[in-house]
Amino acid sequence: MYQLSAIELRDAFLKGKYSAVEIVKYYLNRISTYDNQIGAFLQVYEEKALQQAEKLDKKKQNNEKLGKLAGIPFAIKDNILIADELTTCASRFLTNYRAPYNATAIKLLLEEDAILIGKTNMDEFAMGSSTENSALQKTHNPWNLKCTPGGSSGGSAAAVAGRLCPIALGSDTGGSTRQPASFCGVVGYKPTYGRVSRYGLVAFGSSLDQIGPLAISSADVALVMEVIGRNCPHDSTSIQSGPEEYLSDFKPSMQGLKIGVPWKFLKKLADEPKKAFESGIEKAKALGAEIVEVDLDILNSSVAVYYILATAEASTNLARFDGIRYGQRSTRAHNLDEVYDFSKEEGFGPEVKRRILLGTYVLSAGYQDAYYRKAQKVRTLIIKSYQKAFSQCDLIATPVTPFAAFEIGSIKDPLQMYLEDIYSIGINLAGLPAVSFPNQLTQEGKKPLGFQLIGPQMQDRLVLNMAHILEKELPFNYAIPELVKEKTHD
Repeated sequence: MYQLSAIELRDAFLKGKYSAVEIVKYYLNRISTYDNQIGAFLQVYEEKALQQAEKLDKKKQNNEKLGKLAGIPFAIKDNILIADELTTCASRFLTNYRAPYNATAIKLLLEEDAILIGKTNMDEFAMGSSTENSALQKTHNPWNLKCTPGGSSGGSAAAVAGRLCPIALGSDTGGSTRQPASFCGVVGYKPTYGRVSRYGLVAFGSSLDQIGPLAISSADVALVMEVIGRNCPHDSTSIQSGPEEYLSDFKPSMQGLKIGVPWKFLKKLADEPKKAFESGIEKAKALGAEIVEVDLDILNSSVAVYYILATAEASTNLARFDGIRYGQRSTRAHNLDEVYDFSKEEGFGPEVKRRILLGTYVLSAGYQDAYYRKAQKVRTLIIKSYQKAFSQCDLIATPVTPFAAFEIGSIKDPLQMYLEDIYSIGINLAGLPAVSFPNQLTQEGKKPLGFQLIGPQMQDRLVLNMAHILEKELPFNYAIPELVKEKTHD
C-alpha cells in the first residue's frame, strides 16, 4: 500500500480493494514502525482517524456520495489549526494551546472525506530551513538519518518521504514546502498568493505565507489544490475566484512551451546540482519545450529583502504571544511587565528571538526608511523583473536549493542558513506559484536534488501540469528510501 500514490489509494478504496479502516490501520502501523527513527510526527490521531475511517466505510456501504479525497490519510503541519487539537507551532510557548476552530484548508479537506492522521514537526513558528529550530524534537531525513529534512515543513516532507502518509499540508513563507520537498525527494507546492486561504494558519509573514501540499506526485498535489484552492470569506487576501479543475484539464505534452532559465543568476551553483539541473532542462527540451534565457539578476538582492520584510511582519505577528492571551505564562512573574518579559524569554527559542529583534529593529524610528521602505521598493522591482521574464516565456525553471540535504548541526552560522533560500524566496516576494519535484540523487550520499518550475500568478494548473509531464521522465521517478521499504510483499 505504501507504494501507491494518493490517487491510486483513493481509487483502490472506491473499488473496494481496501476499506478506509484497513488504510488507516496500515499507515498507523507504518508510523509506529518507522517514526521513532524519523521523528516526523508531533501528534498521531489514532482514535480519531479510525473513527473517521469507520464513518467513511459506512458512507460507502450506504452508497452515499464520497468526496474527492475519500480514504486518503493526511498529515498536517503543526501551525495549521484543527479544532480541539493542540497547535504548538513546535514552540514551548504553545504546548498547551488547543485550537478553537478548523482552518479553512482543514474544513475543505474534511468535506471531501480526507482522513487526518496527525500533526507534523516544524521549525518553531515556521522560522528555519532545517527543522532544527523545533523546541519539541528532532526530525531526520528518511534518505539519510544524519541529515536534516529541510524546513520549515520538515516534518511534513519527512512523513511523505517515509511513506507514513501519502499527502501532508505544509506552509511556505520563503520556500518552506519546496526546500524540504527537494531534500526529501517528494513534491512540494507553493500556490499563487491568495489561492489557498490563510484563515487558521498561524501567521509568520502575512504578505508571504501560503499553505501548500506535499505529496508523492504532482498529480496528487493537483488533486489537493482542486479542494483547497478556493475563495474564503474569512481571509481578506483570498483571491475572488472559485475552485478550479486541474487533473481533467491537464495537457498531455510540453510541445510549444517556453521555459525561461536565469543562467547568469545560477552561475555560482555547485557542479553536481548544476549538472542535475542542466540534465532536467535537457529532458524538458526532449519533450518539446523551448528554452530561453531570462534576466533575474535582481534576485541576488532577494535574501536581504526577504529577511527585512519577513522579520518585520514576524515581529508584529508574534507580539500577540505575551503570556496573557495565548499559551504558557511564566510562573516567575510578579507583575504585568514581568509576565510579558519572562513569558517571551522562556517561550521563544533562539531563532524566533533573533527574527523578532531584527524585525523590531528595521521597523524602529530612524531605521524604517533605510531598511523596511527600501526593501519594499526592491520587492516591487523583483515583481517587475518576473513580469518582464514572463513576457518572454510561459514558465521559469531553477534549482530549488544550492545543495542537497546537509547534516544536522553542520550549519552554525544563521546567515549561511538564510542563503539556503536563495532560489526560493523571490517567488514568495512576488506571490507566484512554484513547484519542487524530485530530479535525481547525488552520486555521493545518494541524496535527492529537486527541480523547480515557477509560473505567473494564477497559472497554478499550468505549473502542476508541466511538472506532472516532466517528473515521469526524470531519473528519480518516485524512488523510495531504503529505510522505509517493506521487507515483505504487500
